[in-house]
Amino acid sequence: MPEDLINSFMTGPDEAGRFGKFGGRFVSETLMPLILDLEAEYEKAKTDETFWAEMDDLWAHYVGRPSPMYFADRLTAYLGGAKIYMKRDELNHTGAHKINNVLGQIILARRMGKTRIIAETGAGQHGVATATVCAKFGLKCIVYMGAHDVERQAPNVFRMRLLGAEVVPVTSGRGTLKDAMNDALRDWVTNVHDTFYCIGTVAGPHPYPAMVRDFQSIIGKEAKAQMLDREGRLPDTLIAAIGGGSNAMGLFYPFLDDADVGIIGVEAGGKGVNDKMEHCASLNGGRPGVLHGNRTYLLQDDDGQILEGHSISAGLDYPGIGPEHAWLNDIGRAQYVSVTDVEALEAFQLCCAQEGIIPALEPSHALAHVTKIAPDLPADHIICMNMCGRGDKDIFTVARALGFDMEGAP
Repeated sequence: MPEDLINSFMTGPDEAGRFGKFGGRFVSETLMPLILDLEAEYEKAKTDETFWAEMDDLWAHYVGRPSPMYFADRLTAYLGGAKIYMKRDELNHTGAHKINNVLGQIILARRMGKTRIIAETGAGQHGVATATVCAKFGLKCIVYMGAHDVERQAPNVFRMRLLGAEVVPVTSGRGTLKDAMNDALRDWVTNVHDTFYCIGTVAGPHPYPAMVRDFQSIIGKEAKAQMLDREGRLPDTLIAAIGGGSNAMGLFYPFLDDADVGIIGVEAGGKGVNDKMEHCASLNGGRPGVLHGNRTYLLQDDDGQILEGHSISAGLDYPGIGPEHAWLNDIGRAQYVSVTDVEALEAFQLCCAQEGIIPALEPSHALAHVTKIAPDLPADHIICMNMCGRGDKDIFTVARALGFDMEGAP
């Protein structure tokens, strides 16, 4: 290993797909050949200039990258204290960061000769991104979505169907992201020959956590260059919302070896981190276990049964977290906090009023933590938060939570 990487935080996972004691590859014998084929294809792609040339072209001309680095001047003045920047990935085509990763996976799927793409989705943004890219390349698309999320994310369900995807409501469990991922894995086992599973977050069996991270790290690479251009230095603090953790890992990863940059992930605290598990804060309220092919922190009972968490945000409503986040938490390189539904709703409204930006409920959690810490920081402290999704999909959920009818009248 080169001398400059011996003490690096950016060398994982190891050959077994582990970040310390987290990660790995816990899958059935039926799926193991597909996982190994995918790993081999990605290892080839990583050093293939034509692969990255296609990615760069699509990121620029289809997605609209680089996304802006926006100085939130009114919010900064309102809160006092630290300067607040937003990495505006909600301005990507499809309205979120998800398409960064979907493009990479579907290009790999095409290289592997797969013609049928399946995906899971919670908030619907990964489903929309997958349906979008499948439409572009003429591929069959099936999206598994919890029945509860189908109801609260109706705009995205309609978008997926407009794009030609089949949306399969999942009624098992509580009908949320965990259950959708369970059914997608069952589909994959059944249709191994022509099907590619496009996972939306930095979870699942190896190589998915590292592969999704690598595709999403375009966010952090751009953020580094943009902050140097805007401020002449790196930010002091990075903040991003955490469900499975793809938008956060995408922002954090290129900064992991920058010791002066603090890193904060914000979990969904729901109704409060408590013994009733009315939250989805796996790091703050869970313990290690195995789910969806990897070992990580999970919400579970004493017998290891996965518990149903809660969040107002469909995209954060997952009882686990990506294994690299679990590792970063345990070694202390990143700090993980939680924000409640009420705090996220307050931040949602504040962002609308102060910046004219309607955020998704996912980054509203990150913004809520910004509002907590910014007033007590000096004026030369720079915060960069990831505005990873726009709020069109959440307006009905927010309206109900705030007691408005669907026309916005009191």
